[in-house]
Amino acid sequence: MINEKMQNAFNDQINKEFYSEYLYLAMKAKFAEMNLQGFVNWFDVQVQEERAHGMGMYDYILERGGEVKLEAIDKPQIKGTTPIEIFEQVVEHEEYVTSRINALMDVAEEIKDRAALSFLDWYLKEQVEEESSVGGVLATLKLIGDDKKALLMLDKDLAARVFNPPVIG
Repeated sequence: MINEKMQNAFNDQINKEFYSEYLYLAMKAKFAEMNLQGFVNWFDVQVQEERAHGMGMYDYILERGGEVKLEAIDKPQIKGTTPIEIFEQVVEHEEYVTSRINALMDVAEEIKDRAALSFLDWYLKEQVEEESSVGGVLATLKLIGDDKKALLMLDKDLAARVFNPPVIG
């Protein structure tokens, strides 16, 4: 049976993962409005990943004999209007998610829940990949600047991204 404190921390993180899904869905719509279909695809993959992350934790709670408690998801707030501004927010958001995974690990360490630590190790590694990937897109956008042809080339590159369902845990 999962410890109640751990269960509550996981339930809170499930909410954060589904908020991430919702935020990226809103960002996907912004890029659709800009007619940048490669960026739309990039965010579509991101939406699917965030859902998979949340569902991984959802399933983990149930597997440990716990209770999933879903709460309301906050309305997503997009801070910028340009690709650079939006990706700056994505970097900031992914850093926040990393801090939340670290906080979950802190709870697991505090209560000596080694199963949770083992499970969360995958999420920690995933966040390293997420921050690197998003940081790479942002760095490229900054190099591009106002060059519309280069933006379209990046858009074409981002169209090739595909969702690979993760094997969590």
